This record gives sequence, C-alpha cells and structure tokens, in this order.
Amino acid sequence: MDDHDELGVPRRPTATRPLLGLTVLVVEDSRYACDAMRLLCLRSGARIRRADCIRSARRHLQVYRPSVVVIDLGLPDGSGAELIAELSHATPRVDVVLGTSGDSFAEQVVMAAGADGFLAKPIESVLTFQNAILTALPVERQPTGPRLVSDDPVRPDPLAYRDDMAHAADVLDERNDGRMLDYLAQFLSGVARSAGDTPLSKAADDLAAARSGGRPLQASIARVAALVQDRLAEKVAI
Repeated sequence: MDDHDELGVPRRPTATRPLLGLTVLVVEDSRYACDAMRLLCLRSGARIRRADCIRSARRHLQVYRPSVVVIDLGLPDGSGAELIAELSHATPRVDVVLGTSGDSFAEQVVMAAGADGFLAKPIESVLTFQNAILTALPVERQPTGPRLVSDDPVRPDPLAYRDDMAHAADVLDERNDGRMLDYLAQFLSGVARSAGDTPLSKAADDLAAARSGGRPLQASIARVAALVQDRLAEKVAI
C-alpha cells in the first residue's frame, strides 16, 4: 500500500510533485542528514520512511516494499554497501537503489555494489535529488511532461544536528571499542561537513587519521569530545 492512497488508488505525479506515489526508505543514522531527506521528499511529493541501521532496514523491508531505497555507506552495524548489494540482486528488486556518502571514494564503492546511482552529501538540491530517482525509474513509472522545480537549497532543522551530537556523545562512552571509534570518526566527519561545522569535521578527520596511522588517540578523542559537548551545551548547535 506504500504507493497508493487509503482507497488503494495509485497516486500520480504532477509537474510540481514528480515523485508523488513513491515511497523512499532512507537508511541513515544521522538525524540531520535524514531531515534533509525529509525536506527533499516533501518538496517532491514522495513519502519517506527511515531506518537508522542495516538491521532496522532489513526488518522494515520484510513488511513494506518501498519504491526507492537511499542507503548511507557508513552505518553503525556495517557498511551500507552490503545492503546495496543485497537489494540490487534481490528478486523482486526495488525500483531504485541509491547510495549516499560525503566521502570522495564512495561513488565507486556504491556503483560497484550494484546501486542505480549516487547522491553526494550534503544533499541540498531538490533537482539533483529528483533526477537521481527519476532517471533510474523504469520507463513506465517515469512522469511525462515538464517539471516545475524550486531548487532553493534545503535547510535541515538545527535541532536534528544536536540530536546527532547526543548520539556521538553516547558512542564516545564506548570509545575503548576500536570499531566504534572508527564509526564515530566517520559519522562526525560526514555530519559536520553537511552542517558546515569545519572545526568538528577537522577534529573527526584527525581522529580517523590517528586511528589509521596507529598514533596515540587520547588527544584526538579529547578534542572531539570537547567539541561535541560544546555543541550539546548550545540551544542551537549551528
């Protein structure tokens, strides 16, 4: 019933809402990035559902059949590339499988896993979002006629960024776990870049570099923790 109204009648796209009738499952652990996706879907006419990890996405897909799945590469319980490969080879197949990330190497990983396309973070353009989905849809599901698009950039809720900082603070409590430290560095780097938070993005990248280079971590962890707490102490983080 995801792609129909309450009476079971298919919803048809319009010039201003070309994704009307589609349901987008966003597999994304960042509240800030997910709020951006919510706004993009709202402007485009699509419904949105959210899963914050691979396990949650798999549970969702056992119950619902979305039209589009957008999967972040860096998830707390594994790489989004695993889920992309799984969905890309499933029968029946979801109409559109897209990968998303803020990392420069990610597009190659996403496409090698079998995705239909890639969305680079931060995703602010409605037109870019719509085109990535529409060009990958089967011909019979693509809307006809011109589109009327307002391409003003989306502005996610700053409080969603604060939610991400609270999540990061929880992960920092588990910093003796090397895998969680790697996840934390990736998570904060991507979220901070999307929000334009250069000091936190740099601190997260420095932590990742210290981890990969086998250098002492105490100073890098302390710097990240201090910046996260600074943002949690503010009523509006960005």
